[in-house]
Amino acid sequence: MSSVSEQLNRFGWDEWFDAKVQEKGLEGHGIARVVAVDRDQLLVINESGEFRAKLAGRFLYTVDKPSDLPCVGDWVYIQYSGSDDFGIIHDVVPRKSFLRRKTAGDAIEYQMIASNIDVALIVQSCQFDFNVNRLERYLVMVRNGHVHPVVLLTKTDLVSPNTLQQLIVEIRSAGITTDVIALSNISGEGVNSVRDLLQSGKTYCLLGSSGVGKSTLINQLIGRQVLETKMVSGTGEGRHTTVRRELIVLNNGAMLIDNPGMREFGILGAEEGIGSSFADIYELASKCKYADCSHSNEPGCAVLNALEEGSLHRAHYQNFVKLKSESEFHDLSYLEKRNKDKAFGRYIKSVKKDLGIKRK
Repeated sequence: MSSVSEQLNRFGWDEWFDAKVQEKGLEGHGIARVVAVDRDQLLVINESGEFRAKLAGRFLYTVDKPSDLPCVGDWVYIQYSGSDDFGIIHDVVPRKSFLRRKTAGDAIEYQMIASNIDVALIVQSCQFDFNVNRLERYLVMVRNGHVHPVVLLTKTDLVSPNTLQQLIVEIRSAGITTDVIALSNISGEGVNSVRDLLQSGKTYCLLGSSGVGKSTLINQLIGRQVLETKMVSGTGEGRHTTVRRELIVLNNGAMLIDNPGMREFGILGAEEGIGSSFADIYELASKCKYADCSHSNEPGCAVLNALEEGSLHRAHYQNFVKLKSESEFHDLSYLEKRNKDKAFGRYIKSVKKDLGIKRK
């Protein structure tokens, strides 16, 4: 590892990124990590500290799609100004892992949430927010981006121990085997378990709906009021405060990305994540009579047999069917859109070429 890389490894740099830089042939450029994105300006950090940067015009011109633009957690190739307090970003180092979703609404495109994440902390409240189907959706997104998931159940002070145990049973009944940490930001119970999870030089991202206590948890981990929080409602539901994604370096050297609550997140290009999250159903599917079994009404379907026997949870199966159908639909729409974009790009190039010939 080079001397520059050694100075950056406390922010998550390692040999994997060293190899990617060598492949690109851009060893002469500076390297920094994106801390926050504010419209056309970015806040980045390197061995000298935090400073502002903007995207080079040439880089913007060559970007193929919005998801190729830098997001929080990205490493970027950067050229510094004379005073070294501002930089120009020329490219993005390939991503080791990522969190992305389909853009909200009808648009069929990827939206990057964060990149180069080691662990995603999926936060659900024990009270108003708990939903196993939504948890499985998060797990598909996380595993599809090669990120390790951990589930945090917050606001345990609002439910009885028996209710908490029932919630954990629901999670396990859905075939979810990932670690679960129950905690309360009010009593402090479980917060140390989260703190012990965070390792120096590793990057963690908090995911969850608005008001589940993500910002409050970060303030607990930091030990002071850094992120704004608001009073909870009468039902125990928190009020949304986080308005942008931001990478925060904790005192122990771990990095934590807070994330605004997501009201919706569609599944796009997530076949790998579905395969990992529903591995039990894929294992059953390998025993079906027909290789192209749709697991809906075919004779000899091992998945349907497991449903009838009760060894496969029906809600888990129904969510699998829903997410798989959604992903396949969006994947097809995305492919059609990309083909149209490429065809239009070729048309524009041909027109420019023709105009250039006429000017001669």
